[in-house]
Amino acid sequence: MELDELKSIWKMGAPSFQPKDEDEIAAMLKGKSTSIVDKLKRSAWFELIFTVVVSIGLLIYALTLPLGALKWISISILVMFLAYTFYYVKKLMVLNHFDPGNENIRAHLTSLIDNLSGYLKFYKRSYTVLYPVFFCLFLLFIAFEQGWDNFVENIAKPIVIINLSALAAFYFFMSTWVVNWYVKKLYGNHLEKLKKLLNDIHG
Repeated sequence: MELDELKSIWKMGAPSFQPKDEDEIAAMLKGKSTSIVDKLKRSAWFELIFTVVVSIGLLIYALTLPLGALKWISISILVMFLAYTFYYVKKLMVLNHFDPGNENIRAHLTSLIDNLSGYLKFYKRSYTVLYPVFFCLFLLFIAFEQGWDNFVENIAKPIVIINLSALAAFYFFMSTWVVNWYVKKLYGNHLEKLKKLLNDIHG
């Protein structure tokens, strides 16, 4: 008797499994993708606003500097920031183009993932190239400021060569590491979630 009662209680308390139909699954995937895309948009807006604010501050700072290496390197960085604002705007346009309400969500997700992956590769490569370029530009501006003969005489000293080499290596390593961490934090993790959603759809 007690065993029958336990079985009855177990059956009453056990949740019944109800399989979801395709429309419900599609709606869930669309909701998840929309949430992830919204987070990506916030990251892009953060970068854009941050770049604009820093550019304004850098412009004000550059205007207060006398002519010299520091002024020219500040202007060079400002020009780079202005160029990257177009990159962020283009990225936002790609994200806004994503339509979760479209029936062919697989095609939209595939296109979005491909575009974002391409942008992030360009982002990393551009910084990998720009950091050494700006380091060399800084040395070039110092050479203009000091005069070529004085600059060559100073830079030819063994201790200066060692210090510059160590600084260049540290600068390149840290800048590359920071960019990789930064890109993964703002975009990489969300991009991986989109790829997982796409795999779920294929499955």
